[in-house]
Amino acid sequence: MTIKVTSVVHGAISIVNAVATGFGSALGISLEVKVEIVSKKGLGLVFQKGRGSPMIRKIIHDMLPPKYLNNNQLLININSEIPSGMGLKSSSAVSNAVALACNSLVNQNINDEVVLNSAIDASLYAKTTITGAFDDSAACYYGGFVTTENYKRKLMKREPSPADISAVIFLPNNRKRGDTSRLKLLSDIYLEAFQLAHSGQYWKAMTLNGILTSSLLSNSYTVTRICLENGALAASISGNGPAIAAVARESEIQKIKSVLSNLDGRVIVSKTSNQKAFTMREIE
Repeated sequence: MTIKVTSVVHGAISIVNAVATGFGSALGISLEVKVEIVSKKGLGLVFQKGRGSPMIRKIIHDMLPPKYLNNNQLLININSEIPSGMGLKSSSAVSNAVALACNSLVNQNINDEVVLNSAIDASLYAKTTITGAFDDSAACYYGGFVTTENYKRKLMKREPSPADISAVIFLPNNRKRGDTSRLKLLSDIYLEAFQLAHSGQYWKAMTLNGILTSSLLSNSYTVTRICLENGALAASISGNGPAIAAVARESEIQKIKSVLSNLDGRVIVSKTSNQKAFTMREIE
């Protein structure tokens, strides 16, 4: 028997960075990761691209029983629209998508908590995150706005994003990231930013996060300021950078994109996403 599962998970941008306090907030965007796993009689993991990272291999071995792995060969194909290493939650989206696909292979009913915990455990194992990035994982998995307590893996609040909002994302050619340990210097102010987000004042929270993170990671605030001057509702470094995300209504998108296109980097536009991760299962 051959089983084919396909899972789709979207990316996210930061509202409030969780490194300083363990409390974070993020917003789903429509850039997507698609993971396809074909399971058939045999043995071994066959990756269509590359050899498979330690994070991905750990998820597979955590989610699938040894007996299943010893009797089936898995053909794994991962396709991502999300630029990696830029702060756009690509690692969280990929880990979620792999865990979701594995869960679907052996269970008809998806257990969201098991999927998220497996993805986070593997991210911590592979050292792709400091806090476990539960805020990023939750935003990628559930879509919309989330506020979370990362160390307890607690989803404190989730609500949908307005339908007429997009993210204009600037990817600088200089990919340098600053020292994230510095973020804790202003943990009390990050906590205030989180409280703004948790009360629903997401744009204020995101803009404050942008000011704090730019100053502490020694990144220029110029791009963020340009976005705000040209009609963005909010703008900030996403994650630990170097990507800078601005959220704006559709009427302001082209103006912001045009101004950023003159800078040294690449611009992409993504609608915000309220779509929960999903999976499809076929038996041949």
